[in-house]
Amino acid sequence: MMLPVLPRFRFALLATACVLSLAGCAGTVQPEIKRLPERVELSGRFYRGDAYQGGPQTLASLLSQQGVTITPGLLEKPLHLPGAEAQLQHNMQKLAREYGMVVYPLDSNLPALLTQVAAGYPVWLRYTEGSAFWKAPRYALLAGYNRQKQTVLLRSGLEKRLLMDFRSFESAFQSAGGWAVLVQAPTQIPAKVDRQRWLQAANELSQAGREEAAAQAIQALNSQK
Repeated sequence: MMLPVLPRFRFALLATACVLSLAGCAGTVQPEIKRLPERVELSGRFYRGDAYQGGPQTLASLLSQQGVTITPGLLEKPLHLPGAEAQLQHNMQKLAREYGMVVYPLDSNLPALLTQVAAGYPVWLRYTEGSAFWKAPRYALLAGYNRQKQTVLLRSGLEKRLLMDFRSFESAFQSAGGWAVLVQAPTQIPAKVDRQRWLQAANELSQAGREEAAAQAIQALNSQK
């Protein structure tokens, strides 16, 4: 049975619009991302949990991946939880330095984040979870991406493999303030490192009482060609 000419014409227009729409979406990937590997998924221990927006869980996961024997529960007292939720982001970075780690801030854009993931470094970030009716901030680890499907992989809360499309992730990330950092051992130089930013992070490590680790961070930077 043949379709009438007009409905067939409308169907063709709709199909063409869908194809063009998909092509447009695929074409929005930034050139910096197109130069990265097509797909990355990092391994490493991850502690599931919803307490305190996932802050202690994500920090414990990062410290564990650096060889520190730790659990989220052991971080609650030094983070002054419960009670100091408003200072959680500051206190977690301070505590990471006390463990001898460099806290290196990243630019608030998707290429900067995915560049570090492609280099093998999980990105610690904050994003907004929820809908128009209910929203809440949450800490997560950006541990992978798929360039072809335009998705990122987060380890967040109870989810070890939370997938979000690029656009939704960027919106949720920016709405939570665009905060993203690496928690690195002093000898782990980030991809495309900003020298001044790394030196500032090393100085903050020294101010936290970890002078030897700070010196290692500076030496590692200077050893780069």
